[in-house]
Amino acid sequence: MRSLPLGILDKINSPSDVKDLPADALDTLCAELRDFLVKNVSKTGGHLASNLGVVELTVAIHRVFDTSKDRLVFDIGHQSYVHMLLTGRRQGFETLRQFGGLAGFPKPSDNINDAFIAGHASTSISAALGIARARTLAEEDYSVLAVIGDGALTGGLAYEGFSNAGESGEPLVLILNDNGMSITDNVGGMARYLSRQRMKPSYAVFKRRFRRFTDAIPGGRALYRFTHKVKNALKQAILHCSMFEEMGLVYAGPIDGHNIPAICEALEWAKRYKGPAVIHVLTKKGRGYEKSELFPEEYHGVGPFDYKVGLDSEKGASFSLVFGEALTELAACNPKICAITASMTTGTGLNRFAGTFPERFFDVGIAEGHAAVMAAGMASHGATPVFAVYSTFIQRSYDMLIHDVAISGLHVVFAVDRAGLIPGDGETHQGVFDAAFLSSVPGMTVFCPASYAELRDMLSYAIDKVAGPVAVRYPRGGEGRYTDGGAETVKRVKEGSDFTLVTYGISINTAVEAAVMLESEDISVEIIKLGCIAPIDIDAILSSVRKTGRLLVLEECSGRGSVAEHIASLLVTDEGGRAAPAVGASRDAGPGGAGDLPGRAGDLPGRAGLKSFIPLNTGDKFIPCGELDELRKLCGIDTETVCGRIRKALGEGGDETEVVGAVLTRQEHGQNTA
Repeated sequence: MRSLPLGILDKINSPSDVKDLPADALDTLCAELRDFLVKNVSKTGGHLASNLGVVELTVAIHRVFDTSKDRLVFDIGHQSYVHMLLTGRRQGFETLRQFGGLAGFPKPSDNINDAFIAGHASTSISAALGIARARTLAEEDYSVLAVIGDGALTGGLAYEGFSNAGESGEPLVLILNDNGMSITDNVGGMARYLSRQRMKPSYAVFKRRFRRFTDAIPGGRALYRFTHKVKNALKQAILHCSMFEEMGLVYAGPIDGHNIPAICEALEWAKRYKGPAVIHVLTKKGRGYEKSELFPEEYHGVGPFDYKVGLDSEKGASFSLVFGEALTELAACNPKICAITASMTTGTGLNRFAGTFPERFFDVGIAEGHAAVMAAGMASHGATPVFAVYSTFIQRSYDMLIHDVAISGLHVVFAVDRAGLIPGDGETHQGVFDAAFLSSVPGMTVFCPASYAELRDMLSYAIDKVAGPVAVRYPRGGEGRYTDGGAETVKRVKEGSDFTLVTYGISINTAVEAAVMLESEDISVEIIKLGCIAPIDIDAILSSVRKTGRLLVLEECSGRGSVAEHIASLLVTDEGGRAAPAVGASRDAGPGGAGDLPGRAGDLPGRAGLKSFIPLNTGDKFIPCGELDELRKLCGIDTETVCGRIRKALGEGGDETEVVGAVLTRQEHGQNTA
């Protein structure tokens, strides 16, 4: 990629500067934007290919609209980097996705030109329609537009938005950015449908002019109605039906998405049109950087790399890759096993499975709700579906998980990738909620492997030994110093006498580091690792707490609904002196516990008997961008904080029992203080 001298981009500090540029300078601006993106994203990491594809489209939007007044809504805001550069955020772009730096998606709280936050797909049309309706109710005058990719049209929410937008009649500009991809190649009937759309903005111009002509002549309205009926009859007899028109939307396109004058012409027309309009533009993902043009999937989301050389194709081991390998090996012995992904084949490590068992591999597109229900249907008739999905995206399947999977007790395996804190993407992609909401589903089993070996063992156990819905949740990236295997629901990793530390998943490494550090200070920490957090096997925890009298629960999970809350409920007796039932259990015998919990009733260490109870989690807040070490320190779940809290509890006599009540009443959420 050629280097460009300082030029036009350095003079762009606001959208008005884009409007003031002469038309013959726009191609140079676009070249400078691409040069800037490649060089900067290669240093910080981020979403590259999608942003390279929307350069001309974004420039055209800012030529026609004023986003400080007009409202521009992005669908999956990771394609908004060009918009950021044109709205005064060039300075500071080196902090993109860094702790305390520039977010990788629109944030209305940070910039007046950002209308709406966006991290997940298929939401922009609904959000834009809501803004348009608020505008109309307030009798205000500004344009509302949404940019949605064709990949997002595999999500059902997009069609709910299209349908309601067409019915509403609200002036609304919906820009369909069609690059033939989401992250991987698009799948499904919608992709084939878009490839057949062929209608020009010139037709809409002719239609408007013909309407004016007929309105101006005697009998013109009758003539217009007659020609309109003839046109519709011919379309139905000869041409394919326009889905958008049938929903009440005027459609124009497809338009070359790299031709600024053509895009501007279409946008000007849509801006004048007093109703909902769809502008269909064709773009090339990764345009302008040869390596990303050839391999757009690999350059969708990147870490830092040498842009002169390109990405390193050699990838080290990770939980995702180990999951994919393990599932492929299990499927070789079990023909019932099927794999499902929501447009994340590579991200979830399923490439090998897809190549080995193509007839048992299903990419449903960006449609997590559909994937969960389809998995339920498969499980109801003898298949063993494994739905591999990121933690942030399984949130979209929560209703289906309850209604279509759990109520019927169907054996669907959810492989929950990117569980816990995630560097880079910030608030929209943190995996800190699944531990709570998955554990809340009756009959759900939730495994938390802490190593590659445990992932293999727990995945095999979940598929072959567990009845009903089951999740296996694991983090992004690689394992730490803990490498043991097994599928135990609870394991005593280290003996100790002064303090009990309970944890699960990748946090075991922080726990071990803290225990080793404290050992040098003659503080003996016992580590209990939970392999399963729903239901919780409480016996080992109770045995340890009776010995130490002090408990710290460490987890990369939101404070609300955390494992610490579940354990706390077991450490407080009810009015009758009996122990509270284990998670998932009732007073009757059932999963996770028995009626009167023999041997435990009445002798639990309640508030008076437990000297210290310290919950350490991500608290009651959304987590911003940053590296893992920075985020763990921010949340107070790093090694130093763990050691400090244990030292404080022991040094002050261990009187932190009020925290038990605080966990239950949620008075202390998000503070991680006694």
